[in-house]
Amino acid sequence: MSLDLGSDVIELLTAIVDMESVSGNEARLADEVEAALRSYDHLEVIRLGNSVVARTNAGRDSRVVIAGHLDTVPLADNLPSRIETVDIDGTPTEVMWGRGTCDMKGGVAVQLSCAAELSAPSRDVTWIFYDNEEVAEHLNGLKKVAEERPDLLAGEFAVLCEPSNAGVEGGCQGTMAVEVVTSGTASHSARAWKGHNAIHDAADVLTRLQGHTPQQIDVDGLTYREGLNAVGITGGIAGNVIPDRCTIKINYRFAPDKDRAAATAYLTDVLGDHEFTVVDFAAGARPGLDRPAAQEFLAAVGGEPQPKFGWTDVARFSAMGVPAVNFGPGDPNLAHTDNEHTPSDDVRRCRDALLRWLS
Repeated sequence: MSLDLGSDVIELLTAIVDMESVSGNEARLADEVEAALRSYDHLEVIRLGNSVVARTNAGRDSRVVIAGHLDTVPLADNLPSRIETVDIDGTPTEVMWGRGTCDMKGGVAVQLSCAAELSAPSRDVTWIFYDNEEVAEHLNGLKKVAEERPDLLAGEFAVLCEPSNAGVEGGCQGTMAVEVVTSGTASHSARAWKGHNAIHDAADVLTRLQGHTPQQIDVDGLTYREGLNAVGITGGIAGNVIPDRCTIKINYRFAPDKDRAAATAYLTDVLGDHEFTVVDFAAGARPGLDRPAAQEFLAAVGGEPQPKFGWTDVARFSAMGVPAVNFGPGDPNLAHTDNEHTPSDDVRRCRDALLRWLS
């Protein structure tokens, strides 16, 4: 099956969705995307592993980057796709069901359709289609593009076509995972006074977290609500042994005004004397909605921009000094679910918005 980028965008989406591309198995879809894009003379096409980059070189005054990932999470008996008309809030709505319709082949179809049509865009455009977003960070195709060809991510502004209900979600939160370890002395539980219970010492950590009020912070006109929560606790080796060790796992979701040092300082203030070890960290991304390209994008898209609660690959652009937003068809709450689906109108609306912005 070859991809016809000039076909109706919903027909194109059907072809993309039905071409299974679970993480690690993107080669066939990447081949088809590359072949389809190479048939357009206005695009320079570059292949890096199973990531495909296509860009215009029309000598415009500015360049923007529009990116999306080709892979999906594993199937759940939800291919091939199907289209049905369902009732949503009393309105008959055409919906496509199937793995990847929401996360995020709807966005990929929009990208491909626009890349083919925009032979003379108002800004030069770099279109990026990358692999392995849904798995370990070191496999991420956009990360590899940034490492091997950072020039391909350069631009005034970037759009990541992750599902956002066809509205703009600016930037993204950062995330930090830490562990607090309390230490005690093991003993027989029948003679507990001979030991010291490390799990009981976790009480102060949990009390601090329970009493914490998340900050709400304005960044570039968007209000990000932070979150700080215990997400796991382990300790003890047997029912008759006083535990000498307890580990509390904590996740901190912070606004994109903070870097690693600021996030660490804030967590230190909350946890007081309890030492912690950072086991994972990913910086957030400022939306940069004050940039001219962003303002024109918002005008073309319409609606009120919202903050992105969660982390996405827009952070990779932010780390390179390129402000970025999330904008794509589909409800992000349906990503990875067995009943993943996307309204056809979302797909068409996103396509039309990008064409208005770049025409």
